[in-house]
Order: sequence, then C-alpha cells, then structure tokens
Amino acid sequence: MTQPDATALVPLGPGDAFVFACHAQAPCFNQCCRDLNQFLTPYDILRLKNHLGLSSRDFLDQYTTGHTGPQTGLPVVTLRTEGAKNFVCPFVSPEGCTVYENRPGSCRTYPLVRLASRDRNTGKKTERYFVLTESHCQGFDSDKEWTANDWVRNQGLEPFNQFNDIFMELIGLKAAAGPGPLDLKSQQVFRLACYDLDRFKERLEQGTLAACEGMGEKVLSKVLADETQLLHLAIRWVAHVLFNAPLVLDPKG
Repeated sequence: MTQPDATALVPLGPGDAFVFACHAQAPCFNQCCRDLNQFLTPYDILRLKNHLGLSSRDFLDQYTTGHTGPQTGLPVVTLRTEGAKNFVCPFVSPEGCTVYENRPGSCRTYPLVRLASRDRNTGKKTERYFVLTESHCQGFDSDKEWTANDWVRNQGLEPFNQFNDIFMELIGLKAAAGPGPLDLKSQQVFRLACYDLDRFKERLEQGTLAACEGMGEKVLSKVLADETQLLHLAIRWVAHVLFNAPLVLDPKG
C-alpha cells in the first residue's frame, strides 16, 4: 500500500494501492470546493449543461468565464466564482455537490493526478497516476484501499479520460504550430467546436461547416443523434480547420 506524506506527489504502479475516502462526516468536507480555479474541458461542459438542462451557450454565459491560456495560447473556460465567498464552486451545497453525477473530470480524479502520453512512432498510449496530497484534505485518514484502476472505474472516469486525451492532442497541435494566442477568427472557431457544442450542431445541420460537406446522410444522422460522437467530430474538425490535421467525418468509422 502506498501512503503519501503531507506534501508528496507519489507515483502509483499498476498494483500499488492508496487509501482515501471522501464523505460528509469528514471534517474537511466541501473544502476542496473552495479557492477554485476550475478549468473545464469540452466533455465537462457537455455533461454539466445536460445535467442542468441548459444549452451550451446558456451554460457558458451563466456559469463560466473565458480567457486565453498563458501557456497554450488557446481559449480556456473556467467555472465562474466572482462574488462567491472564498471562490466557492457554484454547484456546492452544505450537503455536497449538486451535480455529482456529472461533476467535472478533475473532481472525479482527485486525489490522483493522471499523466498520459502517446508514442509518436507507434501511437501507443501510456498513462501514469500519482497521489496528490493537500494540507486541508483528511480523506487519507481512511482504511479504504484503491488502486488507480479501481479508482478510475469507481469514479466513472473512462469517458472523461478518453475525451481529455483527444483534447490534449489538439493542444499538442497548437504547441507545434508555435507560441502566442490564436487570431480572433481562429479563437471563434475553437470556442464553437470545443465549448459551444449546440451551436456547432446547428451549423452542422445547416451545412455551413467547412470541410464537412462530404458527410453522408447516414453518418450525419448518427452524429447528430449522439452528442459524444458529435463532440468527437467537433474536436477533430477544429484540429483540421486550424492545424490541417486529417479529418475523419465518421467519428466511429
């Protein structure tokens, strides 16, 4: 069993275990939902806007703030906490998370940190996990053991990790293209595809998305009926439009 100390970022091997449990009886309950600078991925936004019954645009307007990432130069979205005492998550209540079933991937992953990479020659993906400790968290005062794989399954992280990896490939394309922010038009393209999925869907239905003209009716119907396939296409589309990456019009084809 791997038990981290107060400040360690401890790597986990495939069979290594750690102890952790988060519950309402813990003295630190809800403390991790304060002092937030919570970045949202495209898949986080998809899950949250559907949970709340909002369009992507309404969700972005009501709950998020957009700015440019200082390292990537890409538009990023964070949860809006302006005016909230101690920068509290807008979805936390005294009883806990009000969007728990569809909470962001970073919330699900904690207390682990995941690093994923793909071999450029073979395309093989590797991932590593680390245990992160923070002084406020008393979840480690537990006898509940987990391996990294156990935690991923228990927290429903598989689709979050899948889309995060696709999104990271897009970030990698931007890094290869050079530093600095995108121009205004490219920023709009990026926000449309990655964050405003309902608007992207409208544009796809209207036939006004460049490079999607060759999509057959059968494939179009399938993509429009499944938002996960739609998001997959959207991220691949922006990679193609902005960075000339190959575009597969059938995300599952």
